Amino acid sequence: MHKALNQTVLFKDWSIGSVSKLLSTKEVARHLSVNEKMVYALISEKGLPASKVTGKWLFPEYLVDQWVEANTINLPTHREAMPAADGLLIIAGSNDPLLEQAIDLYNSSFPENLAVFGNLGSLGGIRSLKQGRCHMATSHMIQKADDDYNFEIAEQQLQTAPVVVSFCRRNQGLIVAKGNPRHLHAAGDLAQPGLRIVNRGLNTGTRQLFDRELKAAGIKGSQLNGYENEVQRHLDIGLAVLCGRADAGPGIEPVAEQLGLDFIPWRWERYDLLIRKDHFFSPTVQRFLCLLQEKPFQQLGSIYRGYDTQVSGKMRFAHSHDNDIRKTTSLQSEEA
Repeated sequence: MHKALNQTVLFKDWSIGSVSKLLSTKEVARHLSVNEKMVYALISEKGLPASKVTGKWLFPEYLVDQWVEANTINLPTHREAMPAADGLLIIAGSNDPLLEQAIDLYNSSFPENLAVFGNLGSLGGIRSLKQGRCHMATSHMIQKADDDYNFEIAEQQLQTAPVVVSFCRRNQGLIVAKGNPRHLHAAGDLAQPGLRIVNRGLNTGTRQLFDRELKAAGIKGSQLNGYENEVQRHLDIGLAVLCGRADAGPGIEPVAEQLGLDFIPWRWERYDLLIRKDHFFSPTVQRFLCLLQEKPFQQLGSIYRGYDTQVSGKMRFAHSHDNDIRKTTSLQSEEA
């Protein structure tokens, strides 16, 4: 299929609906301004996205660019304040079906307000928070020590520590077809011949966990058919499996149940709201946080398996545990 590495190769990625260029080792070395030997080190040690075809490495250009972005540090801080807008609440970051319902509930409960969401992935949301483009970021980035979420990445990316409030806990794992016809039980089973997967983007906490599971199983992403096929939402993972475009993909249990699919659990994760301190006591933010502890939202969270809303609306602190979470201080109590 690929006749020569020095020829430009294009392929169609159904998940993003566009044509992407494949780079050779020499081309990606030139693209990154490094020598070719360094490219091999980046593949093995830093997770540079690559696929081996007929014994030679090929690199989807858009994935290389995403990898560079995901590993960029010291992004410039947006110096201008958030544009003033009465009643506007901007949330950005990792997507979640329950979050979408919570935003709908907020907008219907407070018609004089407006909450909007930008689906940028966990890392994208945190960077938007840093640049002053949102009031809250949603994130579920696991820490290297595997003992907490979000504080480590917030410390790396943000000059000022945010307020961290739990939105919910979610059961994260592998979404598979009904009846699990490929008999998948762990990440290591994904390497079986002929199996197709669908994936999430590099900026997402789901992709981060998926790559950790693959590494623990001794599997490289380049070994998996469909590893480069990225979709934007958990629901898109489920729909790809439901329609037969993939046999499995990383996602959350509520989506699997909603679509009548099977689910292989990996871990319960914390899905948090990271809030700029200068916005924490604004009326719009406080209305949203208070809503998370009220009955209508709790009922939404109980519809599907895989959500735990007992932690919703409660403040998190570094190195704390779920049974040691303090309740969010409301604007009303602060004023009192």
